[in-house]
Amino acid sequence: MKRIDERAADELRRVKITPDFMPNAAGSCFIEWGNTRVLVSASVKEGVPSFLAESGRGWLTAEYAMLPGSTGTRKARERGKADSRSIEIQRLIGRSLRSVLDLEALNGFTITIDCDVVQADGGTRTASITGGFVALGLAVKRLIREGRLEKNPIKTYLAAVSAGIVEGRALLDLCYVEDSSAEADMNFVGDEQGGIAEIQICGEKRTIRDEEFAALLGYCKKGVGELIRKQKEILENA
Repeated sequence: MKRIDERAADELRRVKITPDFMPNAAGSCFIEWGNTRVLVSASVKEGVPSFLAESGRGWLTAEYAMLPGSTGTRKARERGKADSRSIEIQRLIGRSLRSVLDLEALNGFTITIDCDVVQADGGTRTASITGGFVALGLAVKRLIREGRLEKNPIKTYLAAVSAGIVEGRALLDLCYVEDSSAEADMNFVGDEQGGIAEIQICGEKRTIRDEEFAALLGYCKKGVGELIRKQKEILENA
């Protein structure tokens, strides 16, 4: 079976991350991942949610939305209330990024990661997490430069990628056409040390065998490593 874009089974689509895409944000990037495009920004405010008052910890939260025109038919704006899919994805983004944060080092600040999908072609949540980490890293660097943070609260690099079983074959980084026909799909969030923040796996049309899961896991860890190298190129030179 040939993939529609002739990639190898374990090959990512082309990923381009443009940092500081929104000058008014504390940190931002525009991530282009194949034909998926997501605008990501990080905003910082002093203060924390009430459940963290007097805790000596900061907080990170996320919001996710698909803009009108991002899909083949117009996506209605989520005015005041996100749909259930958006809520699930933004919770995933927040959990993932918090997993590599020292919240005590972020004491007194709340960072909000906003992910707006400009164009969707599969992997919008993984692009949002990967780009969200870049926006977060840029925002933290700015806080340190301004003397508002004493130390970097980011413990390690983090990225996310998808994979799936299509026509009985494990494939990395599914585009929309592949994802829509997949027998099973998986979203993987991992760190630089090989640790796992989250795995979401679903047998859409059948259950998954051990050897298939092992293949998906291996492909995803390889993909995350490649994505983290791209993140490092940006953040180490910021």
